[in-house]
Order: sequence, then C-alpha cells, then structure tokens
Amino acid sequence: MAAQQKSSVKRDISRRVNLSFGAIVLLGAAIVIKAGMTQANDGERLRAQANRSFSDIETLYPDRGNIYTEEGKILSATIPKFDLKMDLSVINKDTFYNNVDTLCDALATILKDETAGSLKQRMKEGFRRKSRYWTLKNKVAYYDYQLIRNLPLLRKPKNKGGFMPEPQMKRMNPYGMLAYRTIGLWRENAQIIGLEKSYDTELSGRTGTRIIHKVGGQWVPLVGSEIEAVEGHDIVSTIDIDVQEVTEHALHDIMAQYECLQGTAIVMEVETGKIRAIANLGRQKNGEYWEDFNYAMIPSEPGSVFKLMSLYALLEDGYVNANTIVSCNGGQMRFGTQTVRDDHGGLGSITVEKAFAQSSNVAFASLVNKYYHDNPMKYIKHLQHLGLNQKTNLDLAGERKPLIKTPESKSWNKITSLPWIGYGYESMITPLHTCMVYNAVANNGKMMQPYLVSAVKEDGKVIRQIEPKVLIEKIGKESTIKQLQQVTRAVVREGTAKAAQSPFYTAAGKTGTAQVADKIGDVFYSYADGVKQGSFVGYFPAEKPRYTIAVVIRSKPHGVYYGAALGVPVFKAIADKLYTTKIGGWKVDADSLGKDKMLVAKAAPPGQLQYLLKMLGYTSYQENSNAMLSFLQNDAQHKLKIASKEVKTNIVPDVVGMGIKEALYLLENAGLKVHISGAGSVNRQSIPAGSNYKKGQTINLELS
Repeated sequence: MAAQQKSSVKRDISRRVNLSFGAIVLLGAAIVIKAGMTQANDGERLRAQANRSFSDIETLYPDRGNIYTEEGKILSATIPKFDLKMDLSVINKDTFYNNVDTLCDALATILKDETAGSLKQRMKEGFRRKSRYWTLKNKVAYYDYQLIRNLPLLRKPKNKGGFMPEPQMKRMNPYGMLAYRTIGLWRENAQIIGLEKSYDTELSGRTGTRIIHKVGGQWVPLVGSEIEAVEGHDIVSTIDIDVQEVTEHALHDIMAQYECLQGTAIVMEVETGKIRAIANLGRQKNGEYWEDFNYAMIPSEPGSVFKLMSLYALLEDGYVNANTIVSCNGGQMRFGTQTVRDDHGGLGSITVEKAFAQSSNVAFASLVNKYYHDNPMKYIKHLQHLGLNQKTNLDLAGERKPLIKTPESKSWNKITSLPWIGYGYESMITPLHTCMVYNAVANNGKMMQPYLVSAVKEDGKVIRQIEPKVLIEKIGKESTIKQLQQVTRAVVREGTAKAAQSPFYTAAGKTGTAQVADKIGDVFYSYADGVKQGSFVGYFPAEKPRYTIAVVIRSKPHGVYYGAALGVPVFKAIADKLYTTKIGGWKVDADSLGKDKMLVAKAAPPGQLQYLLKMLGYTSYQENSNAMLSFLQNDAQHKLKIASKEVKTNIVPDVVGMGIKEALYLLENAGLKVHISGAGSVNRQSIPAGSNYKKGQTINLELS
C-alpha cells in the first residue's frame, strides 16, 4: 500500500515537471518567435529609437543678417550672447590646478555675479567628475566673452583648455520703435513683420547640424560632426533714419494735438521711387500713440486728393484744360436723389484750375459725369492705367488690394457711382497709391516703383543691387503733365494749402477730406459718427521736385479734419527738415543769427566747438585744446573763448541734453558701459549725475 502511494506521488511529480517544462519550452518558443517578428517588422524603428536615447542631431542656427541704411547705420542687428561651456575631462591635472585660482579670480571680476570661491568650488567639483559639458555661465555679453576667451587656460586650444563657447543670437533695433512697422521685428517662434518678413529668406541664412551624444546625463557635441551654418545676408534699406525721425515726430505732434485716431506719412524720392520714411501711428486706449499697423498700405476712400486722377483723365481726353470754365452751381448739385456739396460753398463759374485749388466737389463730380456718363469705362481705364486697381508691390508684406469700381461691379449705381468716384468716393486706394501718382506728376510723368531695399550684401560686398524701376515711362501727354503741375502749384499759392508756403522753397500738392465708414481698431464707424480723413499730398521744390510727401490722418469723432489743418502742417515740418539737411539749407547769413543775441552752445569736446564757430564765421581761441569737455564764454575783453569744463573723475557725469556722440565720449572715457535706446539727444540716464560708480558698470541712456 505504501509502495503504491509512493509510486503515485512520483507519477504526479513527474507529470507536473513535464507540464512545467513544456510550458517553459512553449514560452521560450513564443519569445523567440516574437523577437523574430519584432526584428523583422520593427527592428529598424526600435534601433533608431534606442540610438536617439544616447545620440541626436542638433540644428545649428546661423547668424541672421543685419538691416542697414544707405548711410551705413544699423536698423536691425543680431547681437550675440554666449553660453560658456567647458569640457573639463580634456584638461591636464597639473594644468588645471596651476590655473584654477587665477582663472576664477579673473572670471569673478568680469562676471560679477558669483564669487571667486564659489566658482572655484564648482569648477573643482566638475573637474573631479570629469564633466564633459560643464556650464560656466549662460547668456554672457559679447564684450565680456571677448575678455574671458583670453584668460589663462581658456585661451588654450579646445582639446587642451576645454573651452566651448556657444553663441546665442538676440535681435535688436537700435532706434527702438522708430520705423517699427517698416523695419519689422524678428522673434524666434513668433510672427515676423516688416522687412524682416519680406526679406526673411535673405536674412535667415542656412542652418547647419552636428551630432550630440549623451555622456553622464549630459548632451555633448561630437567633435568633427559639424556641418556649419551659413550666415544670412545683410540688406540695405532706403529708409533715412533722420527723415524717418522728423516724419514720425511731425505726425505724432499733430495727431496728439487733435486726438486723432490713426495716421500715416510717406516720404518718397521723386526720381528713384525710394521710400525715405514711412510713419504709421494709431491711438491706443490709454491715449498714447503706437506704430500698431501699416496704415500706408490699407485702402480707403481717398477724398479730394483723387481729383488729380479725375483731372488727369479729363485732360488726357481733351475735354478740358486748366482755363476751361466750369460751374460749381453755388456749391451743391443733385444726382438722382443724392446731393454733392462743396465744403467751401458758394462758388459759381470758375476755371478748372481754381476749382482744383479750391477743391470743388461739385465741379469734378459734374465734369466726370458730363463727359463719361455714356461711356464710364473710358474714365475707369485711365484710373486702371495709373495702376489704381492693382497693388503697388512695395517690398513690404501686408499690402491690401485697392478697389476701382467698374459698371460690372455689383454696387455700381448708374446715376451716382460715376460722379461720386470723380470727387474721391466709391473707390478704395492706399495712401501709397496716392503718393505714387503725385510722384509721377512731380517726375514729369514718369511713374516709379516705390521700394524699400536697395541692395543685398554678403560679407560687406554687394551681391544684388536693386535699381530704380520705371513702371510707366510717361503717364500722359506733355500738356497733361504740365497742367497737372500748374494746378497743384495753384493749390499752395492761392488755394486750400497756403500754409504749405515757404520763403525758401516752392511746393505743390492737393488737400483732401473724406468721410469715413469703416473699421478702425475694434470699432466700426459709420458716416454718421463724424470720423473724417484729412490729407495732403505734395511735392517740393515745385520747379525741380526732389521729394513727394503723402500725409493721411483720421480724425476723432466730430474732431478737426480738414487736410489743411491735419496734413499740411506735417508736410511743412518734413519739407523744412529735408530742405535744410538734404537740398541746400536756408538762404540766410548764418553770422546774423548771433549778432544781436548771446551765442549759446551745449558742452562738447573743444574741437567740435571750434569747428562750429569756424563754420559760422566766428573767431575764437581755446584755453586748453586737450580738455575733455568745453563750453563757450566771453573773456574780459569780450572775446569769444572756448573754456575748459571741469569733468570730475570717479563720479558719473551729467549727459542729459547732450547728443549721443558727446555722451558716449564722456561715459566711455569714464570706463562705463553704455546701453542706448531711442534716437536724438539724451533725455534720461539710469545712474544719476554725481553718483559713484565702478569701472565696467552699465549705464542706460534714453534718447528722445
């Protein structure tokens, strides 16, 4: 019995062992089969995934090209910051310990945000661990990097000193918000605007790559794996920063005075079509003004400045000339159920020239209706010939297409559309279009393509020159052009733009006023809301034009809106600046400026004062030609003396009111690092005058 039970237990154990063994064999076979299937189906993917866990390909980004003016001033630049890394594993032990004390003392002096003791402790710990990607400091300024790279140990070759600086680029506009919508803004992983967007391909260059391996939990570049990035090209803009500055200031002053909603001003060079300035300002909710939108490229109903285009058609077809008599019908005329009225009412029968100079709506609505009522397309084709139905194709992103109605348009009205277009309504064109047409009149009929970039450069050499482009060699007959020039001069001489007159130069142009019915910001305004558009488009000097200036401003509801009040003062301020700086200056005796008045000059280096006095025809003498700063005074014999101004050492000088050149001269000589924002003279300094400072300390200057 016992033997039988024992035999039964053995059989049971044997069966279990066999079952377990069979299960293990089957499981092993399943694993092998699964491994084979995985190898066949997913092997390549899984191997790549495993490799990525320990190695990867890193993108190397190139330096973005700079944007310059034709005078060589930087409008937008890439400023390098450096992440300073070290491969401490390659440094010889004796070399490391012989240099670490001196190195950390120097680094602490330059970087200022970590003590020498702390740096030494961190570096020794990294060396002990043989760290191959040790971080010294991130985002180090270029001038500090230049000092650090020449320190002991760090100036050795990479395979002996282990120094691995990694540049990180930051985009900077030295003139702040000046021409912001035109120059544009480049930010990584954000929307690009302006020339930064239009010329992004040229500016951005070509990326490179390198392989990086994970070693000790850190990613380290594989030496020799780099495919270098190709730096971006530089572009040269036609923007003149001095003209841009006065354009923005003049526009801002008038808009702020009358609390206007938005405005734009364009300065175009007559012969070439180069845009020398574009200013765009919009009123914000807090009452301040900001370059929030490129209004120069947004179509709107132009108002009375469009009468030039209507007169162009009438002259080309021989229906009128400047001396043709036209009836203004006492200042109003009905077309169907609608009435056209003159802002300057009461006019009777006058010449076309006077109707243009006095901006009679009735005259131009009636003339266009009279001669083109039976054939509207004859008139419309003249407008199309001027390019008013197409984009200007300015090399700037964001331009919207204009609208010139035809009889085929759904909104065309057989009774009112033609006369309304004739005096500036039911058409939508941009201020840039208007500027382009008036520029063609100033240029004796030659219409130029407006443009903003004149060259593309690589390493300082021009690789692509962008030449002026003629769109239309002659927009009309010689007699048409001469009469258009004649009537635009009459507007300034005796019409609605008398305020544009100057004793030093002649000007020509046209004022305009239009009711507004569209969206401004987040608000839609109807005609009943009383928002109007005042404009002035003109050129000067009238006898030999150099510049065309277009100014278009939206009033606040029921505010001041006439082109003579809004557009003309902006034109005049810009033209005055251009005349004094670009054309030839005032025709006055400079010496007479100081004969009956005390001559006053800001403190400046003595050589500059001496040059200024010489140019004004004054004789003077210097008491100390080596002085850092001087000022003017009369001596006991009433002779003009350039006297030395005391500049105290070890305290911050007062540079408020100085030009940037003089301010930099003083501050950099004092050993300060200067950071500048804005343009013009110094309005504020971050470290008060008279304060103590340390050499190498940064001072911020705000210019205005």
